[in-house]
Amino acid sequence: MTPKHEKQEFVTVLVRDPRTQKEDSWHSYIDYEIFIHTNSMCFTRKTSCVRRRFREFVWLRQRLQSNAVLIQLPELPSKTPFFNMNNPHHVDHRRRGLQEFLEKILQDALLLSDSRLHLFLQTQLSPEDMEACVSGQTKYSVADAIHEFASLNRRFPIEDEERKKGKNGADSDSESSSSGLGPSDDSISCGCKASPASEES
Repeated sequence: MTPKHEKQEFVTVLVRDPRTQKEDSWHSYIDYEIFIHTNSMCFTRKTSCVRRRFREFVWLRQRLQSNAVLIQLPELPSKTPFFNMNNPHHVDHRRRGLQEFLEKILQDALLLSDSRLHLFLQTQLSPEDMEACVSGQTKYSVADAIHEFASLNRRFPIEDEERKKGKNGADSDSESSSSGLGPSDDSISCGCKASPASEES
């Protein structure tokens, strides 16, 4: 088989399905579904889906920039005081900007090596918990966190089959559920499931 016939690596990222979430009685925000499909060896899971809000993208960009100072990171869509979450044009403009940001980030090998990026794209951990995980302050590793989130959000049959094949040794994954993966409660309802956003209350 010549190298020409080898599978080319790809990463598909989609930012979609903006939803309004209630933060408290007075405040709401919009989060977006981030869908990843890839055959890249860089990713623990080949298909994943999470929900993130704009300020988490801001956090991600700041962290990536501080770890890769020589790289000029793409800009996020600007945060404007005139942004209206009830205006579909505003929401879609931001969604497209967030997708373009991730598409550019995922083309850079150095940025792809940052564990925060993988936790951002493949778990529902909060920024604080992602930092703790990356700096070794949790009982679970980055891979544990990603596998735990995936096990709570079964949607992709191919990945489910792959996981069943390795199920005999999966007890090591199950201990991560009691090892401090607290934000998993959110991740149960925040994944790609088509159920109404139960976290609105």
